[in-house]
Amino acid sequence: MLFALFLGAGNMIFPPLLGQQSGDSSWVAIAGFLLTGVGLPLLGVIAIAKSGGSPLDLARRVHPIFGIIFTIILYLAIGPFFGIPRTATVSYEIGVLPFLEQDSAGGWTLLLFSILFFTVTAWLSLNPAKLVDRIGKFLTPVLVIILTVLVGGAFINPMGKPGQATAGYAESPFITGFLEGYLTLDAIAALVFAIVIISAIQSKGMTERKSVVRAATFAGLIAATGLAAVYISLSYLGATSLNAIGVQDNGGALLAASASYLYGSSGAIILGLAIGAACLTTSIGLVSATSTYFAKTFPKVSYKGFVLLFSVFSMLIANVGLAQLIAVSVPVLVMIYPMTIVLIVMSFLDKWVKGKRSVYIGAIIPTLLIGIMDGLAAAGFTSLASAFSFLPLMASSLGWILPAIIGGLIGLALPETARSQVSAKYNN
Repeated sequence: MLFALFLGAGNMIFPPLLGQQSGDSSWVAIAGFLLTGVGLPLLGVIAIAKSGGSPLDLARRVHPIFGIIFTIILYLAIGPFFGIPRTATVSYEIGVLPFLEQDSAGGWTLLLFSILFFTVTAWLSLNPAKLVDRIGKFLTPVLVIILTVLVGGAFINPMGKPGQATAGYAESPFITGFLEGYLTLDAIAALVFAIVIISAIQSKGMTERKSVVRAATFAGLIAATGLAAVYISLSYLGATSLNAIGVQDNGGALLAASASYLYGSSGAIILGLAIGAACLTTSIGLVSATSTYFAKTFPKVSYKGFVLLFSVFSMLIANVGLAQLIAVSVPVLVMIYPMTIVLIVMSFLDKWVKGKRSVYIGAIIPTLLIGIMDGLAAAGFTSLASAFSFLPLMASSLGWILPAIIGGLIGLALPETARSQVSAKYNN
């Protein structure tokens, strides 16, 4: 189930383009990509299991108010304000639009598709206890079969040989792949999806913290192995595609052209099914996770009520205002992403820093400030963001790393009275 939740349309589009651009250095580039594109999400799932089962349990180690604000923004940004509506529009654009006549594309056809898409999403999300059966035992095998058919042709009948690496891959393929994996923002998705997988584990009768952590880690390793296999396969498809389909501007166009080359007119159908299945599982996971969190935070509204609310809201946004919401949500996601990574890393260092709240605060404050600058840059305000351009790795959106380390060390040096009571509870 966790594998299917992570494998959305965006995850399928990044690796093929990486493969084509890195060419004969694709194996080195994909190694860097896997380190951040798979490694960070895996650590995120384990971190949430260790901290208590929700991003709130992790974020409130900084401060209770910060925990609430951060978690609400996290779920809304990657959920109904961005991730969930996008699953429907991407499925429509790749799986439906190519088969429509130009004059009938968009408008009412998108409306009908989104109503059907979110009706299925809501129906499959209404009973979270059955998600393992519905996704893990049915949708995941379907997705794997379709993906095997899609990329299998590239292995059975290779389209050509890898070309020379271009762009940043020519000089430093590993680092460029590392940054591409970082920019997938999948560590944020890990915090959101972790609540679904942990609830599923607990529904199977495992409630002791150590048992939940062990099961979540095992599930995370299975998901990571599956994701790595898909990413490597898709990067190979991209690397061998240059002579057959030429240079493509984005991964979606590359996948479409490759599917058409390998399977002719059936290629569009295979690709549409693959994208549709990937988007549906991601949509179900996001709706379920967001509804679970908000039902616990605002118990006056039931889980099923939030499922219906977020499904209807996402359907409306997918039809009337997705572009505007993306313009707002992406800068917010960019802003909170470094803080997400800091919190994940801190969860594994908690025993060594003895749960001191000052360490969390010291690491988060500079990360927040630089994250705001990155968010402003993503929103187009590059002049303001340039104020931090002197920091190492700032041009690669990693300028927060050194200040976070320095801030954490300062917090560690502060008196022991700054110990976080929340963190101390988890250490006992």
